[in-house]
Amino acid sequence: MPGRGAGRTNQGVGGTNQSLGQTNQGLGGTNQGVGGRGVVLINPNTSVSTTAMMTAVARRTLGPAVPVQGVTVERGPRMLTEPAALRAAAPEVVAAGRRALAAGDGAALIVAAFGDPGLDDLRALAGGGVPVVGIGEAALLEASAGGTPFGIATTTPLLADSIADQVARLGLTHLFTGLRLTQGAPEKLAARPESLRESLALAGERCVLRDGARAIVIAGGPLSDAAESLRPDFDVPLIAPIPAACRLVTRLTATPSGA
Repeated sequence: MPGRGAGRTNQGVGGTNQSLGQTNQGLGGTNQGVGGRGVVLINPNTSVSTTAMMTAVARRTLGPAVPVQGVTVERGPRMLTEPAALRAAAPEVVAAGRRALAAGDGAALIVAAFGDPGLDDLRALAGGGVPVVGIGEAALLEASAGGTPFGIATTTPLLADSIADQVARLGLTHLFTGLRLTQGAPEKLAARPESLRESLALAGERCVLRDGARAIVIAGGPLSDAAESLRPDFDVPLIAPIPAACRLVTRLTATPSGA
């Protein structure tokens, strides 16, 4: 596959490495098991169809024994494509999470935008009793596990600096091989699934062949279906954020053996 259709930004950002286990200590959770209460997936954008798609991906990942409730925030854009939108989404995510916590709707909460808006505030609100997982954090931790060099492919050039900062906050900069961007407006790509898949495939290919990545993260909750469909096309792990978050929830809520 030729390497057309993707751009690159390789911002240098600071940070020190943390192991997956060390980072997980701050995610909360009581190891009670997800059980019948299931998981609440909060979509930080206002697209109901995107909520339905991401919820379906989470249900496929977690299996029929774990209920997944998708929640769409009440206000905001239909896509989060620039930093101001990401910041504006944070209080809406916290409000949706507060309602879910008050109702006792879930044994875990997932913030389903790659920039993890509102994650820290919602985690503080939950107080450790309920794990709160961001899909961006989960995907980056999984991709970098064991010291694996990883690249990121996405559709949102205006969020390039935010993504680099996110990598830095997790202490993973030294493993980050760079960001590859698709061409064209994110909104137009989202409306054309085949073009989106092709563009992400080319960006992912460049992560591996040009940047030396040994794992690829597809950065974006709304890119989940495309990411899942691309996994068989790559010889290196391709990490889709929604499934990564579900796997992290499973680990954080696992009932200890013998309990």
